[in-house]
Amino acid sequence: MSAPLRIALFSGNYNYVRDGANQALNRLVGYLLGQGHAVRIYSPTTDTPAFPPTGDLVGLPSFAIPKRPEYRFPTGLTRAVRRDLADFNPDIVHISSPDIAARQAIAWARRTDRAAIASIHTRFETYLSYYHLQMFEPALRALMRRLYRQCDALLVPAESTAAVLRAQRMNRTIFLWTRGVDREQFNPERRDLSWRRDLGIADDEVVIGFLGRLVLEKGLDVFADACDLLTARGIAHRVLVIGDGPARAWFAERLPQAIFVGQQVGTDLARALASADIFLNPSVTEAFGNVTLEAMASGLPVVAAAATGANSIIRDGVSGTLVEPGEIDQYADALEAYVRDPALRRSHGDHGLAHAKTQDWTQINAAVEAAYYRVIERRARIARALAR
Repeated sequence: MSAPLRIALFSGNYNYVRDGANQALNRLVGYLLGQGHAVRIYSPTTDTPAFPPTGDLVGLPSFAIPKRPEYRFPTGLTRAVRRDLADFNPDIVHISSPDIAARQAIAWARRTDRAAIASIHTRFETYLSYYHLQMFEPALRALMRRLYRQCDALLVPAESTAAVLRAQRMNRTIFLWTRGVDREQFNPERRDLSWRRDLGIADDEVVIGFLGRLVLEKGLDVFADACDLLTARGIAHRVLVIGDGPARAWFAERLPQAIFVGQQVGTDLARALASADIFLNPSVTEAFGNVTLEAMASGLPVVAAAATGANSIIRDGVSGTLVEPGEIDQYADALEAYVRDPALRRSHGDHGLAHAKTQDWTQINAAVEAAYYRVIERRARIARALAR
């Protein structure tokens, strides 16, 4: 049996706002602790976190991001944090966002000859187009390349993401860390027609669901445009929005007939998602679509952008429909086909559910553990060779 590891994990958001990325990190830490490893997490903190952290969390100095104050940007590693890191004496440093603290952590790892690995959760460079800052995308990509090439390896959630990163020359060594789904929480049995009726939705109405943070980079404009086109075609449907965020007012104005149920958690979230009939995810910013997999586990057919967040999850024409990003007509065509054909909804939903049942968290997180050992051993092997 391999010796237990000491792992220093750096995150831009470990638990102060709930999202798919930090829930995956917390689940990973829980697995690692259960395997006997020591983990210390370094992340910005707030007085009102969204959920309790898994593991020992050390706060990093940070400031609220302008126009997105719910998120915080770490300003770096203070002397106290550096002392804490040195005292912890990790075997490997794991960063999960390309911020200043992560850059300093990787620099520390290089100075002290520790293994270093980065996990990719979000296509940060794609955010810029939503704020009309596309001109800075090459510069941001260059900064990310400089950081990621200092790491011994990258962890990515899908082969489609790996292909993009290879093409961008981010790193030569890439391991897959896919995502699982809690099948006890997300499953078709959570569907609740009584709950729908309380919202004013008739049993025979077809509901198109959205789940996620209500922020522009989730493709809210594309979602609204596709639903508007569906309405213009005379295709009856209802829209159910699960989640909250700074763009809620904008989204509600764009879709005045939609039902907004706010942020849901636990079984309430699972009930809301399973009570939809179709899931629409037009986002192109995710490295992996956690919500897409949760919808599939709930038995829903999925219409999604043919981008890194869905390409490796959905089998086009089998468990859902992939659409070229931004092609509103194609989104509307896919939605119309599902609205008109209950048998097609059931068939694609069943195939998606079958795929979701194969996504076991224990095996998935064990792959990360194995990647840690591989990069640590490779760095030790190189050191031995240089010492000869």
